Amino acid sequence: MKTFAVIMAGGVGSRFWPKSRSKKPKQFLNILSSKSLIEQTIERINPLIPEEDIFIVSNRNQTAELVQVLPKFPIRNVILEPLSKNTAPCIGLASLFIKRIQPDAVMVVLPSDHLIKDGERFIEILKIGIETAYQTKGLITIGIQPTYPSTGYGYIQFIEGYNDDLSQKGVFKVKTFAEKPNLETAKRFLESGDFLWNSGMFIWRTDVILDEIARHLPDIYDELMKIDSAIGTDEFKAVLESAYGRMRAISIDYGVMEKTDKAYVIKADFGWSDVGSWEEVYNLAPKDENGNYVSSSNESVILMDVKNCLVEANKSLIAMIGVEDLIVVSTDDAILICKRDRAQDVKNIVSYLKRKNMEKYL
Repeated sequence: MKTFAVIMAGGVGSRFWPKSRSKKPKQFLNILSSKSLIEQTIERINPLIPEEDIFIVSNRNQTAELVQVLPKFPIRNVILEPLSKNTAPCIGLASLFIKRIQPDAVMVVLPSDHLIKDGERFIEILKIGIETAYQTKGLITIGIQPTYPSTGYGYIQFIEGYNDDLSQKGVFKVKTFAEKPNLETAKRFLESGDFLWNSGMFIWRTDVILDEIARHLPDIYDELMKIDSAIGTDEFKAVLESAYGRMRAISIDYGVMEKTDKAYVIKADFGWSDVGSWEEVYNLAPKDENGNYVSSSNESVILMDVKNCLVEANKSLIAMIGVEDLIVVSTDDAILICKRDRAQDVKNIVSYLKRKNMEKYL
């Protein structure tokens, strides 16, 4: 049983503006570590899957940064999308390349920008998922045992007792997928005990996911088949661009997982975070006696009567007096100041900059 990893690295990380930019998005940043998030993702999967069996799907705008951050990664295993079309086309494209190596190979699909504390437990969960995916021909996703009523994650409801053998391994049939809830709904999910956070990680056989894309997203599958016929030819680049231009942008969750009858979820707890906002960085970060996290040296940040703030400083001096619960992020050309409980809205700044054609800040 051959296993490959696919790391999705084409996102823009709009909630991490102004540090995250189009040419150096979140996955290439060093967040709470001396290594970038994508470097950590590769190192995390390496004990199970060697680098020659890892594919990275990114976009052409990020090629230079990818090479700079991962200079030793085999360039033949980098797949570049001409346009960002969400996760269904991304996963479908990667599947075409893996199918040519081994049609029934198992794919472990991972975002490039998550943090996981317990790497050994993570590998154990993946091994369970790989075995289950191969034997059941199911579409396996990893669900995280929720620790609080989060409104920032989607949820997966599972069915108890569907298959006792699988249940003993922590694998359950999926009942429903739920969008990011409001606080009251999130509290109900937590109290029910049968909802998990949707991690965005998947495990399946290559032939199975392509069959399910054909069934539930036939228009995208048709374009993928045009790309498939051009792989290895001089026309590949032109066919890829043309096909991507016609594809609609849709996630694998919406397009396949919410429709298929093959969805399973593994209940997992390995210290996971999608690092989805500056507020999440604050929650994960070590703090001083006043609840502040400062990423730079003390010489460039002065805090007086300041509590529960996150400060990401560059070379400029930042001085703060008598404030609480703020996020302050400084770069060479931009400064973000927002309340911590509004961190999810940072993406709206990016939308504003796009509308105003302020490209130099993107």
